[in-house]
Amino acid sequence: MKWNILIVDDSNVVKAVLMKALSESGAPIAKVFDASNGRDALEVLKASPIDIVFADINMPVMNGVELVENMSADPGLKGIPVVIISTDGSQERMEHLRSMGVRAYVRKPFTPEQIRTVVREVMLGR
Repeated sequence: MKWNILIVDDSNVVKAVLMKALSESGAPIAKVFDASNGRDALEVLKASPIDIVFADINMPVMNGVELVENMSADPGLKGIPVVIISTDGSQERMEHLRSMGVRAYVRKPFTPEQIRTVVREVMLGR
């Protein structure tokens, strides 16, 4: 089965680097969707079947924490695995996000190897 992936980040550079890292990870990718903030991500999630979400925390309009909160409150979205990719490494924030179901937390800057490991752990280990 190939996966539909949603990348949520307000930086086009980060989205491009993450897409490249995902393609190099060996993940079976069907389609990659992208959004620049949490609100746009929720629209994508409601319109398209998504298998995994990679989201930043610090974004305009709706940040990554608010996105995760909205997803965890929606029965149709709360089962979708979320991986946070952010420069924010606050232990308290990471614990809060994990309590809402976030499966992994990757600090920026990241390496393709880190993305490969996270994809294997989150998608193949579930």
